Amino acid sequence: MNSIDRFGKKVVKGMVVAAAIIGLFACSGTPDWVEDGSGALNSSEDRAFYGVGSVIGVKNEPLAWDTAENRARAELARNFQTYTAYLMRDYGAATNIDDFTQSTEEQNIERAIKTFSAVTLRGARPVERYKDDDTHTYYVLAKLSLDDAKSALVQSQEVDSEMRDFVRNNADRLFERLEAEERQQAGSK
Repeated sequence: MNSIDRFGKKVVKGMVVAAAIIGLFACSGTPDWVEDGSGALNSSEDRAFYGVGSVIGVKNEPLAWDTAENRARAELARNFQTYTAYLMRDYGAATNIDDFTQSTEEQNIERAIKTFSAVTLRGARPVERYKDDDTHTYYVLAKLSLDDAKSALVQSQEVDSEMRDFVRNNADRLFERLEAEERQQAGSK
């Protein structure tokens, strides 16, 4: 084997190693689903709801993964059933003394919002995990297929029969409308 052949083999090996390193860096980084967040996906291959959960600052790794997974499931639940109570109290007063040239004014505004979700999500499962080593943040992506969501809503004892029939008959169309609305909202940001 002459020196030109050895040099050519070294060049080829070097190019293969460089391509592998570039490929590794191209594959690394934050997954798109971390940035996209929770929502609905309506493609030809996949019709599902997704929830992204995260936790930061937990040093116990198994606990961090469990917490992120539970938060991902909570994000899914929030898409289906959320009870919100809203209270706002507004008080204003003005007091004048004798000649109306001097007055004292006061105001007090209070707002309280309470949100609660409770729903059983049969079929919801974690499908991807990601750890950001720079921020020590754990992310989990949970998925609930449209078919599983329909089935859960139809079987739910918390939903009256009229609503179950409506879901059974209109879920696909409503899912497409939801996805279109999310695209429109994302475009306006």
